[in-house]
Order: sequence, then structure tokens, then C-alpha cells
Amino acid sequence: MCAQLAAHGDFGADLCILGDRELLQSRARAIGLRCDASIDHHALRVPSLPGRLDVANAPYVISLLDAALAGIAAGRYDAMVTAPVHKGVIAESGLPFTGHTEYLAERLHAGRPVMLLVADRLRVALATTHLPLRRVADALSQDGLRTVLDILHADLRQKFGIATPRIAVLGLNPHAGENGHLGDEEIRIIAPAIAAARAAGIDAAGPLPADTAFVPRELAHYDAVLAMYHDQGLPTLKHAGFGAAVNVTLGLPILRTSVDHGTALDLAGTGRADSGSLAAAVKLAVDLVRRRAG
Repeated sequence: MCAQLAAHGDFGADLCILGDRELLQSRARAIGLRCDASIDHHALRVPSLPGRLDVANAPYVISLLDAALAGIAAGRYDAMVTAPVHKGVIAESGLPFTGHTEYLAERLHAGRPVMLLVADRLRVALATTHLPLRRVADALSQDGLRTVLDILHADLRQKFGIATPRIAVLGLNPHAGENGHLGDEEIRIIAPAIAAARAAGIDAAGPLPADTAFVPRELAHYDAVLAMYHDQGLPTLKHAGFGAAVNVTLGLPILRTSVDHGTALDLAGTGRADSGSLAAAVKLAVDLVRRRAG
């Protein structure tokens, strides 16, 4: 996808790809493209074959993230755009890694990272990220949700230039708990967090039933939706904009965007992988850098 990205044309910024130079150039040649982009060379630990994972290269993947962070700290880069990563093979190597979001937050000593997926005007943030479903309810707390709402509100203003963000907050249970008959997390946790946020001047509404919150006439009232867990909010967003959506990590002291999809190993080396989301992630990163500078 990086080779395809280089063929997209001018993004209005100087792009630098972190990776193995020979790997990138050979993959580009194999699919009939030229890779003329600037490459910050980092040699693979072991040779890589298209579509095949190798645990031996797991530390290499992590080292690229560290190199990008070091480049930002040194002022060489203004933002980080990450391609998809296979979390499973990294975990098999013994390295503690649940995803880019959590890793970057830990390395940057950020208190609470917030995933925000963007597809055109639809923005969906997550109160929890990569957790098994059975752990989601226990991961929710009034203080935690309040922190997420604070971060979402602040970054919608600072990063996206929305002066008075309007946030829809989803419930956890079907029908937002049905007044406690289908679960009490809305009563005990979510509604009090919303009330506290509103008292602090944040325009947050809810808890709203997730099955109707994404109806267009409802969405028209909000600038972002806060979902309680990964697969509550992202299926709708990806249905609306898969291949063109962008993942933005809020709550970090750096700008980081990413693709909205996985590794597509079955398409590796074929030239048929869609690089649209990666291109959209680069474009949004450039836009956010310019907005920050302006």
C-alpha cells in the first residue's frame, strides 16, 4: 500500500516512509510501480514474503513506531500515519502489544488515549478500545467516561476546529438499558458522567440507544458519537465509509492518524489492495497539521 500511496500524487506535504528500502522498492517493482518516495531505511530482521507473517519481524514493527516517535520528538516529522499491523503475530512474539493506540499512549505517557474514526462528516469515538466484549462493562466508570468526554470535546475544538462540539453518547445495553430492565450501567455510570460533563460546559446528550442513534436525522444534531465499545460504533462507520475512513488517536501530544482496516494478507503483493484509507489518513494528517499551524 505504501508503494501505491506514493503513486497517488501530491499531498501538499513531504512524505517519508519508514521501512526497509529494498522491500518497498522490490514490492513496487513487482506490481509495476515506482517507489520514488523518501524512505527512512530500517532493515528487516529477516526477509519478508508477501502474505506471510514471521514472528522474528515483530520487534522490527515495534522499532518502526519508536523511530517515528523519535523523529517527531526531534522535529523531523510533524505527524505519524500508521499502516495496518497484525496484532496477533506481535503478541505471539511475547511482546506486550494490544494495538497502536495503546502502545503510543504508553510510550508518550498519555493518560487516556481515545480512538476516533472519521468518515466524511461522521465521527465515532470509543470509550473502550481493544477489549474482549465480556470485559467492557467492568472497564466503564464515571471518571473514565468523563475523561473521554473531556478529551473528545477538547480535540474536536483544537484539532478539528469545531467551536462548540455536540456529542451523542450511546448506552451500553440494548435500548440504553430500558430504565434498568436490560442493565443498569446507563443509570449508575453513563448518565452521571454525562451530567458531570454538561455541568462543566460540554454539550453531551444521552445515553442514547445505539440502534437508533445512527439514523441520519438523529446524527444531524451531533458532531461526534461516543460509543461504549469497538463493535458498537465502528460497524456503522465502516459501512458508511470503508476504505475512505480514518482512525485518529485523540489525547496524545502528537498527531497520529491511521487506516480503518486490517492487513489484508490475502492481497499482499498482488497490487489489488485498496490504499484509499491510507491516502485519506495522510490527507487528514496534513489538514490537521495545517490547522494546528494556522
